[in-house]
Amino acid sequence: MDNKDLNETRPEAMSVDEILTKENPVRQENVKDRKLAGRFIAGILVGFLVAVLVVSSLAFYLLYYTRANYAASLGFENSEILDESVASKIKALESVIDTYYYKTDVDKQDEINGMYKGLMDSLGDPYSVYYTEEELNEIMNSTKGIYFGIGAYVSFDNTLKMARISGVMPGSPAEEAQLCVDDIIYQVDKVSTEGLSLEEVVGMIKGEAGTTVHLTLVRSGETENVEVDVERAQIEVPTVSTQVYEDNIGYLKITEFDEVTTEQFIEGMAELRAQNIEGLIIDLRSNPGGNLSTVCDIARQLLPEGVIVYTEDRDGNREDYNCDGENEIDIPVVVLVNQYSASASEILAGAIKDYEKGTLVGKTTYGKGIVQRIFDLRDGTAVKLTVSSYFTPNGVNIHGVGIAPDIEVEYDPEAYAADKTDTQLDKALEVMQEMLDK
Repeated sequence: MDNKDLNETRPEAMSVDEILTKENPVRQENVKDRKLAGRFIAGILVGFLVAVLVVSSLAFYLLYYTRANYAASLGFENSEILDESVASKIKALESVIDTYYYKTDVDKQDEINGMYKGLMDSLGDPYSVYYTEEELNEIMNSTKGIYFGIGAYVSFDNTLKMARISGVMPGSPAEEAQLCVDDIIYQVDKVSTEGLSLEEVVGMIKGEAGTTVHLTLVRSGETENVEVDVERAQIEVPTVSTQVYEDNIGYLKITEFDEVTTEQFIEGMAELRAQNIEGLIIDLRSNPGGNLSTVCDIARQLLPEGVIVYTEDRDGNREDYNCDGENEIDIPVVVLVNQYSASASEILAGAIKDYEKGTLVGKTTYGKGIVQRIFDLRDGTAVKLTVSSYFTPNGVNIHGVGIAPDIEVEYDPEAYAADKTDTQLDKALEVMQEMLDK
């Protein structure tokens, strides 16, 4: 008995043209008796193929030039990628899939979206992505502080190349399911997350309110994977929360920088000021970032006159984001950061550090020193593309490096699980007390 490789059964090698025109062979019998009929049929087929060729050429012409005109309308030059050979190869690949793929229920729209996403993936930049219409709507809603999910912050671990839980919202389904910071998301609904981008993992977790998602987590200290079902809900994100500790120490936590965050920050500061705080702890731990305009508006409530942050594109063009100094804070400040404080969080922490307006406590931040912009493709879809690098007021680009705290403190998850002891916050309170004593 011959051995067969069940993983791969290869057809004979074929050119692109052969793949596109190859028909299934039909057993020929009684050739002599059918010769005349064959010639007659061949004549019909030739005529049919000529008609198909004319129609196909016209369709390709219209498609190619429609795409070219569409690209031009967006302000781009004609594509150097989509030439005739590439279009022909795409059709060849589609034909191979249609003919040989072991499943027949292939969604054509998924194939198309996969090509668009693959083009963005080729950049090797996890922050440059293609959004379908549904994904774009979710992104737009999330920046307004509303989304449907489980109420957990998810970050990408660049070492493991996998997604992690970086924060849990109070009162959320994630908290009720006892998800923990640093949990590695190994599977979502039994589908492995290995090799997936952060956007893809988050997309798998999100869903309609009332539905359930099953997570398989790798948790520190556990010998086996943690299996948990979490019911999704509409999450209205309270991006700012406040509290007053002993000795009139104000505490203000910012979970992310959304469109609603500036107003919430101003209201939170007003509440704290009304209680006569003498010092302020700003908690940016596990804050994944958000809108550049939002973080700059908040920085203008804290910093002296000068540059908050500046960006540079690939051609060296610089854009400054400035503060007029009219609202410079006049009390001591401590900023809490950790390894999940990223992007806009690092802009604020970096500016406070450079202007020496506060002391940073915690762990070195994530290190995302690049800026993305969303380009509307005018058909309900969009791409998010990295367009520039950003620099702190002192000219430091923290991408891949992060911002080191002035005082490094480890977070002890076991202590927090036991009695809610927050080792980093306790240190921040201690540092603030020393500053007030002076």
